[in-house]
Amino acid sequence: MPIAVVRAETFYLPPPDQLAHAWALMPAAERVFRWVELRQQRRLIPPEGFILGHRLYAQVNHGRWVADCPCGSAQVVSPDDPRMACTECGAGWFALVFPDDVRAVEAELAALLPHDRNWWNPADESAWNRPPDDAADPLDDLAATAALDGEEDGR
Repeated sequence: MPIAVVRAETFYLPPPDQLAHAWALMPAAERVFRWVELRQQRRLIPPEGFILGHRLYAQVNHGRWVADCPCGSAQVVSPDDPRMACTECGAGWFALVFPDDVRAVEAELAALLPHDRNWWNPADESAWNRPPDDAADPLDDLAATAALDGEEDGR
């Protein structure tokens, strides 16, 4: 059975002592502020405006839509509310870039194991954790290294 890719509205949920739909009217991108407040016992106020000229690319990481803040923090995001404001550094709202066909990306990943459910926007040049397109089998690299070591030793 396929597993849905996790979005902000299914990740940031009210605590068990509240009704399950208590946050239903809260925009997905703002739920993280309430969620962090409850867990860290500190008041967080969402920022007012967007950071103009900056956008972040959403990616799927181990089955969750996430976006990385330039400060190094990250959070679960949603294509239904394509914005993110960092709860760590306090940066304003960033516009998020999702793929044109979110459902197609999610469908492509649905049958994979959770640790293989990753997707990066091809236009995102900052995706430091993306595997190279021509990623070779690491065992092939070990075999090649072992063969070279043997040649250097004169074997």
